[in-house]
Amino acid sequence: MLDTGRLSFYHIFVSDMTLDLQYVRSQFPSLAGGWTFFDNAGGSQTARPVIDRLTDYLCTSNVQLGATYAPSLTAGERVLSATEQVATLVNAEYASEVVMGSSTTMLLRILSLGLARYLAPGDEVIVTNCDHEANIGPWIALADRGVTVKTWSLNRESYRLQTEELQRLMTDRTRLVAVPHVSNILGTINPIREIADMVHERGAWICVDGVAFAPHRLVDVRELDVDFYAYSFYKVYGPHQAVLYGKREHMLAIPGWNHFFFDESSLPAKFQPGGVNYELTASLGGIGDYLQGVASAHQVQETELRSASRQVFSLIADHEQTLSKQLLDFLDSKPKVRVIGDLRPAADFRVPTMSFVIDGTHSGSIPPEIDKQRIGIRYGHFYAKRLIDDLGLAERGGVVRVSMVHYNTLEEVDRLTAALDPLI
Repeated sequence: MLDTGRLSFYHIFVSDMTLDLQYVRSQFPSLAGGWTFFDNAGGSQTARPVIDRLTDYLCTSNVQLGATYAPSLTAGERVLSATEQVATLVNAEYASEVVMGSSTTMLLRILSLGLARYLAPGDEVIVTNCDHEANIGPWIALADRGVTVKTWSLNRESYRLQTEELQRLMTDRTRLVAVPHVSNILGTINPIREIADMVHERGAWICVDGVAFAPHRLVDVRELDVDFYAYSFYKVYGPHQAVLYGKREHMLAIPGWNHFFFDESSLPAKFQPGGVNYELTASLGGIGDYLQGVASAHQVQETELRSASRQVFSLIADHEQTLSKQLLDFLDSKPKVRVIGDLRPAADFRVPTMSFVIDGTHSGSIPPEIDKQRIGIRYGHFYAKRLIDDLGLAERGGVVRVSMVHYNTLEEVDRLTAALDPLI
């Protein structure tokens, strides 16, 4: 469990500041269009510096990498610089530990294909029932190669994964545990460092789906001591691109999935068949530009990217906790509403992704009514279909989900609750 007695990490740095929403919202051009976006767990809006870098790349250096002429050298420098910046943001020790790809789903599939040739029949992999299918399906597929797959199911009353159950499932044949940092249905933050310590004590590896965590908190793969960690940038204010982090010693040992002339030491290329998307990778530098811009707007003194980002994400956590409380208080006040997840709004416990069902109401009937108010929410299983099935929610259309990020406002929450009120 999380140690709630300690001083919250998210409130150490800038507890006397609040997030400047006017500045933040000015950095997202799409927010000027009149819509309120509450489907951010499906994909956030894109920050202006990302758009600027993407446009600049395509206009001035849209050539093949690896040549000696100047535009090619510029293109290579931009792709490398952005990759190094991503490594800095996740706190990887080496830039070669980050693998770029089209999506978290694709990157985890590639990792599983490599591990399929690394694991032996009888080895065990543990998955959860509350993750996105991207971090379940590839591991279940290893059963075709003789790997035993076990499921770590969450407690249906607390909506939490209990580490005691993981202890029970693990044996001396367990090789990998795949777990979400945050469920994209529940919004609850799982104690990844505690889980990683437990997994490592048994000699296994941990693979974390960070997609629903990364938009809200600064990722630190070394502090978490994870073996693999993946998330998608289009959920983190960037383009439709993703990253997989893997500890260098593991990435060297696992067979790659690229052309034969990329040997086992070719990192990260051996896990990037066909290479990366140049323009999207280059544009990732705009995420760091955006975070440093927010830091500067709040008079943060640190100029180094991770130090500045740490303080920015502290501001983000504070603001998102306020958003969470306002919506959760409203939902909890409605007798017909059942929130699927933890009702505590504290930043240590959850991110502002809330899912709920309404007694006697099909979830699919709610979003079309909210659409009329130019507010975007959504319903369904959100690729966590195993969880929706296990909770018995499939027949009612899954859950209604409201997923907020730091550019959302309390006024937008008020608009949503006013639109929801007559429906529930």
